[in-house]
Amino acid sequence: MKKSPGDPAPRRRRRWRWLVGLAVAMPTIAVVALGLVFQFGLPWWSGANDRNHVYVSSDGTRKHYQVHLPPQHDGSTELPIMMALHGCGMTGFGWNSMKEATQFNVLADQEGFIVVYPTQRPFESDVNCWNSADPRNQVRGSGEPALLAGVVREVVSTYDADADRVHVSGASSGAGAAVILGATYPDVFATVTSVAGGEYGLNQVDPDDPDSTPASATARQAWAQMGDRARPLPLLVVQGGRDEVVPTIVGERLVDHWIAVHDLIDDGMLNESLALVTVTVEHPPAGRQYGYEHTTVSTPEGRVLVEYVFADLLAHSWSHPNSRGLFTDTAGPDVTRIAWAFAQRHDAEEVDGR
Repeated sequence: MKKSPGDPAPRRRRRWRWLVGLAVAMPTIAVVALGLVFQFGLPWWSGANDRNHVYVSSDGTRKHYQVHLPPQHDGSTELPIMMALHGCGMTGFGWNSMKEATQFNVLADQEGFIVVYPTQRPFESDVNCWNSADPRNQVRGSGEPALLAGVVREVVSTYDADADRVHVSGASSGAGAAVILGATYPDVFATVTSVAGGEYGLNQVDPDDPDSTPASATARQAWAQMGDRARPLPLLVVQGGRDEVVPTIVGERLVDHWIAVHDLIDDGMLNESLALVTVTVEHPPAGRQYGYEHTTVSTPEGRVLVEYVFADLLAHSWSHPNSRGLFTDTAGPDVTRIAWAFAQRHDAEEVDGR
């Protein structure tokens, strides 16, 4: 029988198809929405002085990052930069972010420096880690080092920052990426801070037999990667005695590794030519904050090569009195302030005599 023009059946079928299509699409929409919140956060998580950017490399690869501008930024004063690299299971400025863990923005507003938070995208790695163990991400002009160097160069250009005072800090896999940046781009970064991280080429070290690959062996590779850009580059290492993800031996190896890098920079040989001086200061518990040791390794002339902060009660965490998120500790040393104080003592011009 021929349907009349007013027959509601076709409309019901169209509505049904639309509802079925919406039901099928909803899980995908929800996953995409949650992914965006995870990576970028919600609008009210960003302050008035936060700026979101996307760096695009020459091959079209994109890297999202957020910049925090302190009140001192007026467009005429060249401010220093601290780039902070998150660890696994974290983001730069979204959910469980490096921004909230470190509270660098608060200190930046007090001290007058720019903070940069690059962020991984969920499909770029397992659990949002930086891919420091991939050899393609251990060389200049390739992979993540090239992207991250490109990000800070863009920030220097966009915000008229001080190119001689660009610093990088990282937690866990971000610490590994930071150390790699020190080896691949010593002409870009003035200092490196590693919190719960390891040496350049750590993926070559057998965790069950670390002595089979001496720290000096990976140090030679880091020095070779520096090439004719090699220069003394100060490193701060923060290690927790209760870290079961990155055990103490990894932090100790990183200290030895970077000392060996400087030994090679001095005269091309591993011969202890620098006659280094080591001084350790004990910081006892204060209030609710537990104690830690702070060791400085320097030349007889006072040029600092490595600083090592060891907190026996610290686990695999960034420590700050107001840290928020997973992998944080509010009772340990103020790593954020320690890292910035370390960075302030060194800039590229002072280090390499340019």
